[in-house]
Amino acid sequence: MKLDPRRARSALRRRIRRALAVAAVLGPGLVAANAGNDAGGIATYASAGAQFGYRTLFVMAIVTVALVVVQEMAARLGATTGNGLVSLIREQFSLRLATFSVVCLLLANLGLVVSEFAGIGAAMELLGASRYVAVPLAAIGVWAVVVLGSYRYAERLFVLLSLVFLAYPISALLGHPHWSRVAEDTFIPHLSGSKAFLFLTVALIGTTITPYMQLYQAAAVVERGGAADDLRAIRIDSVTGSIFASLISMSIIIATAAAIGGRGPLASAAEAAQALEPVAGHRAETIFAIGLLGASLLAAAVVPLATSYALAEAIGAERSVSRKFRDAKLFLGLFTAQIVVGAAVALAPGNLFKLLVNTQFLNGLISPILLTFILVLANRKRLMGANVNGPVFRAVATVCTIGVSVLAAFVAVQTVLGWFGIA
Repeated sequence: MKLDPRRARSALRRRIRRALAVAAVLGPGLVAANAGNDAGGIATYASAGAQFGYRTLFVMAIVTVALVVVQEMAARLGATTGNGLVSLIREQFSLRLATFSVVCLLLANLGLVVSEFAGIGAAMELLGASRYVAVPLAAIGVWAVVVLGSYRYAERLFVLLSLVFLAYPISALLGHPHWSRVAEDTFIPHLSGSKAFLFLTVALIGTTITPYMQLYQAAAVVERGGAADDLRAIRIDSVTGSIFASLISMSIIIATAAAIGGRGPLASAAEAAQALEPVAGHRAETIFAIGLLGASLLAAAVVPLATSYALAEAIGAERSVSRKFRDAKLFLGLFTAQIVVGAAVALAPGNLFKLLVNTQFLNGLISPILLTFILVLANRKRLMGANVNGPVFRAVATVCTIGVSVLAAFVAVQTVLGWFGIA
């Protein structure tokens, strides 16, 4: 049967239009949510699978709901007000509260920068290089690319390298996990009250709902020219991106649980790489190292940039990577300081893989603060108008924020008491 050329061209045009429609909708939400699948995220999800098997999947299902809610609110705030989160906090709250939020943001993002350089060190050790050489060189390279070079082209390379982690969903399928257990542990809680389980739960929250993601989400929507009239497309983007990122995260847990579940806490990046063996075979370590290096380099540039933009925005200072150092001293100086501190801490003696998880725990303690600001802002009728949180959404968002806050506070108190031998 001969195909009609006109029908073929018409069908091709329809497919292109559908693809363009999808591309137009998916944007900041997909990028922001997947930012959590960086070095610290991969380490934390892999640790969850190795230490507790499939039992943290129920936690991730709940965290996914919270991620969808929080990212949607951040996007809606940006689209409705035309401002980023830091600007809104500065305008809507007292100077003390605004300063407090900015300090928390700086601590959270600095922890992320440390984790990215730790990821670079762990990746290079898998490739046979010393972290004491690799991390300083990477720090100089990231600084030079952003301040002196063309960051846009470097970003594309880093994204390409980090795409290898899409092998995790394939590994989850080829690793022959106990699918009945996967389903049961996803929808029925099999939790533990142990300190290790609670610590890892807070780390999962911290790496999945990290403050950087909400800041980027709101700012990117504004940068794209998103407005209240575009809310339907913006919501689709936010929800789709959040769910996709969580599916990748859960596949890392499943793949690691199937490969080495029950072994206990991961001691190295090499152990995390074992989950990729169903796909990569004996090259699993190399493939994992390349992906970890790409993800870490990308975030090592993006996270300190996001922090510098937010803090410069908060005080109205000049902010642009195209400016010379003397014209944007605060912006570029803060970026430089974060790179220096992040690389220095990552070079401190100790287990790099454990450091990756610990920094996500710090994010988990700080995240509730920014979530509270977002919830209060999205509930303000005078700010949001017709786009204010509705009764049902407000209830769900409040439960998510309170739940995350109570868990973070409980584990923080438990940790402090443990320092004194009380808990």
